[in-house]
Amino acid sequence: MPQQPNILAIFTRFPTPGTTKTRLIPRLGPDGAAALHRQMTERVLAHAKKFCSQSAAVLEIHFHGGSLEAMKQWLGPHTLIRQKGASLGDRMEHTFHTAFASGANKTVIIGTDCPGLTHDIISQAFTTLENSSLVLGPAQDGGYYLIGLTTPSPALFVNIDWGTPTVLAQTLLRAQSLTVSQLPPLHDVDRPEDLVHIDYHSHPE
Repeated sequence: MPQQPNILAIFTRFPTPGTTKTRLIPRLGPDGAAALHRQMTERVLAHAKKFCSQSAAVLEIHFHGGSLEAMKQWLGPHTLIRQKGASLGDRMEHTFHTAFASGANKTVIIGTDCPGLTHDIISQAFTTLENSSLVLGPAQDGGYYLIGLTTPSPALFVNIDWGTPTVLAQTLLRAQSLTVSQLPPLHDVDRPEDLVHIDYHSHPE
């Protein structure tokens, strides 16, 4: 019987000026905010590709906005999947449901907003899922930069106040029936004051 795959899904959006990183527009302008998002996505993708090359995990890029062709021209010949669902929670739940329905063993979703997210942390997340059913990477703003599961858990994505400082706490309340582990906390870059956390040289070796 073939081994069940592990799936690593990157959640990102096409960097359209004016609709991307809107809270950074007052500081960077529409084009600057979109360019920063582009750079951050490419950095996370580089770390994800390094992890997958070492682990044989399946890499997927789940995108919002833009066209499939535009995403291909930007990020290249990867598995590109348009996100489905009205809210962020709906879109993540759909991704997990689809992954496990296809036979995935472990599935991890990562965002692109944390400059400190590396291939080593991604590897730690999958290793943690050997003994936990849920792994979370807490963000300093009260959300999370990574979520990984070994089985569908739709309750984690219902009635969450997405985009607020209570996301992680609300998720943990809904995870009381699961074995939960947490990774090191990282800083998101969403607001002008967060720009100090960017390391422009943090691509993998």
